[in-house]
Amino acid sequence: MTEHVLVVGSGRDLPGRVRGALPGTQTSVICRLEFVAKLRQLTSHTRVIAVRHDAPDEEWIALARAAHAQHPFTRIATFGERDQDRCAAIGEALGLATHSRRTVASVHDKHAMRARLRESGIDATASAIVADVAALRAFTAEHGLPCVVKPVCGAGSAGVAVIRDDSALAAAFARAGGDFDGLTNSGVLVEQFHEGPQFSVEAFSECGEHQIVAVTRKFSDPVNFVEVGHVTPAALSAAQEGQIHTYVTSLLYALGVEFGATHTEIVLGPAGPRVIETHVRMGGDEIPALAFDATGVDLGECVVRQTVGEKVLPEIRAILAEQRAARHSAIWFAAAPVAGVVTDIGGLDRARQVAGVTDVQLLVRPGGDVIPLESSDSRVAYARAVGETPERALDAAREALACLEFQVRVGAVGMETV
Repeated sequence: MTEHVLVVGSGRDLPGRVRGALPGTQTSVICRLEFVAKLRQLTSHTRVIAVRHDAPDEEWIALARAAHAQHPFTRIATFGERDQDRCAAIGEALGLATHSRRTVASVHDKHAMRARLRESGIDATASAIVADVAALRAFTAEHGLPCVVKPVCGAGSAGVAVIRDDSALAAAFARAGGDFDGLTNSGVLVEQFHEGPQFSVEAFSECGEHQIVAVTRKFSDPVNFVEVGHVTPAALSAAQEGQIHTYVTSLLYALGVEFGATHTEIVLGPAGPRVIETHVRMGGDEIPALAFDATGVDLGECVVRQTVGEKVLPEIRAILAEQRAARHSAIWFAAAPVAGVVTDIGGLDRARQVAGVTDVQLLVRPGGDVIPLESSDSRVAYARAVGETPERALDAAREALACLEFQVRVGAVGMETV
C-alpha cells in the first residue's frame, strides 16, 4: 500500500526524508500561512493547505477532512513543537494514530504536567498558575525561595527566570507574562526551584515502550536559564544513570507517550531527578547530532522510519548494546555582550580548523541585530567538537568560538569587537 502522510507544520527536511524512506510515499502538508515560505521542496508535496494561525481547531480539521476525502491519508505526523495540538485533533477526527490530545496538552501546559506527575507520585514539585504579583508572593511565602517563574506554555527559555530575592518578583512576573515568538501570553507559572546540575534525556518510544538513548549534560545561564552548552554522554555514575533512566521512563508512562522521540530536561539534586519540562519531539541545539556522535543512534532517521510504519526500537537497542570506544560530543554557544548591529565577522576558517571540531556555524550575519543573552534566539554562533572525555570535547568547542571576532556597531558609540 502506498503511504500518504499528512505533515502538520513545516518539518524542516524531515518530510523529504519521509518520502525517501519508503519508495512511493507521498506527503501533504497543513500548516500556518506564515510557514509556507519555510517549506523545503515545496512542489514535491502532493498538496499544501495553509491556514491562518488563529483559526480554530475545527477549521484545521475540516480542511484536513476535505483533503482526506479526495486522497485518503494513511498516517499523520508533526516534527516540531508548534501545532502539535492541531495534529492531535486532526488525528483523532480522522482516525489516524498520533499523540493523544491529553498527552500533548500535558506536555505543552507545564502546569498540567506538574499536576499529572504529582497525581502519579513521580514528582512532588510544588507549582501554581499566578494571576498577579500578590499571588506570586503568596506562593513564595508558602514554599520559599528560590523559585522559577516562566510562561505556562513556551519554548527556547524565553521568559524564564530564577528568583532568589523578593525584590525581583514583579519584574519576573512581567517578563513571563509577555508574548514570545508569536505565542500570546498563556499565563504565568511559578514552581519550586531545584538546585543541581541540569541534564537532557533523549528517549525513543514505540508501542508504549520507552528506551533512553542518551543523557546530555546541560550548561545554562544562571539568571535566565538559556542554554549555552551541552555534552553527551554526561559524566554520571552507574547509580545516577540508573536513577535518571527510571525516572524519565516513569514520566513518559505517566504522560501517556506511545511513540516517537522525546526530549526531557531534568535537574539531578540531592533528592534525585526532578523534571524541568519535557517535549514530544527531538531536542534542539543539535542535541540529536551529539547523541549520534556518542551512541551511533540517528534519532532523526528513527523518527522518519517510524513515520512510514517501520519498527525501529529493536535496532536502537542493538546499536546501544554495541561496544564502542569512549567518544564525547559537545556544543557551545556564543552570545553578544551588547546590543547592536553586526558589521563584520572574522575567524571562521580558523575556528573550523581547531582539533576535534566537527562544525562551526554562525547564527547571525553582517547586518543582523544582536542583543545580550535573553533567549535561545539571542545566540550568535555555535561550535561542535568531539573528544575522548567531556572536558576535551567542551574545551575544543570553546576554543573554536574564541577564534571568532564579531564587529558590532553599538548605537552612537561606534564599533566594538566582541
